[in-house]
Amino acid sequence: MSLGRPRAGRYTRIVARPGEFDELLVELCVGSHRRAPRAIWLDLDATDDPLHGHREGRLFHGSDGCSCYLPLSIFCGVPLLCARLRPSDRKALAGRVEELARIVGQVRRHWPHTRIGIRGDSGFCREPILRWCEDNGVDSVLGLARNKRLVGAIGARAAHRRTGKAARRYRDFEDMRQKSWSRSRRVVGKAEDLTKGETPRFGVTRLPTRRAAAKRLSEKLSCARGDRETRIKEQQLDLFADRTSAQRMRANQLRLYVSSFAYVRMQPLRTRGAQGTELARAQGSTLRRKLLKVGTRIGITARRVWLSFSRAYPYARVFAEGLANLQREPLWREPG
Repeated sequence: MSLGRPRAGRYTRIVARPGEFDELLVELCVGSHRRAPRAIWLDLDATDDPLHGHREGRLFHGSDGCSCYLPLSIFCGVPLLCARLRPSDRKALAGRVEELARIVGQVRRHWPHTRIGIRGDSGFCREPILRWCEDNGVDSVLGLARNKRLVGAIGARAAHRRTGKAARRYRDFEDMRQKSWSRSRRVVGKAEDLTKGETPRFGVTRLPTRRAAAKRLSEKLSCARGDRETRIKEQQLDLFADRTSAQRMRANQLRLYVSSFAYVRMQPLRTRGAQGTELARAQGSTLRRKLLKVGTRIGITARRVWLSFSRAYPYARVFAEGLANLQREPLWREPG
């Protein structure tokens, strides 16, 4: 897909090749590792992007209660691997298998011996994704919608009534099968009953018990996917991923790409450049405001570009330390 053809003259329209953008996001993630990791987890999520006015693909989404897009985001920890803009009438499953197949295939070309797993909420717990993971050797930990039968089988409420104290229970359903599933699968449940009520959580996984017991699966592997909410919030609020105000949807996808690459470039500034400084744990908005969105005088000579800061600039030392940290890093690391 092209967003325009270049023409001769003083002004040239932007030409975008989304396929190459998608590949570059994965390559940047792979290139950020010094060596191939033993295992990685891909966190999937769909979030709402509210729309105002008449935009292409504008539809009302009942769950979010507004007209919006429903973009798909796939993270590998902090790095962003996919940002796909979609209309809100498509179910959470739409496009997931194709995106996963593309990303997993590209990662395995660089890291053939790395174990790959996916995590997501119950919106991704569908037969096509479960079957694809099983057929392609990809681990999965996906949320499962609760029901009265599953909640009752854990017994947290009964234990709370007997003792009057908070009760936490885990339950492993080794061979559970639902009507929409083609085979039996392992389901893990966790329920904690407090004075305020019960909070059950369930998930389906292809990990065997010897690799992940019910407690570790619930508290370590499954809960770790909550970090993606912070990353999505950072991209939307701090780097303007929700500025999809163009009339055409493909133009809005280009805006989402720009925001995505801004997010990708911001991460080394925080994880490497700001290390050892007072901004080591700052969010993207703080880094923009204190290190990037700063008034300077620019001077260009034959050999250098000079940035002259005001003497009153309070973060001059942090800026200098961050620059020195980044200069010690290679511009590009070959994936391997």
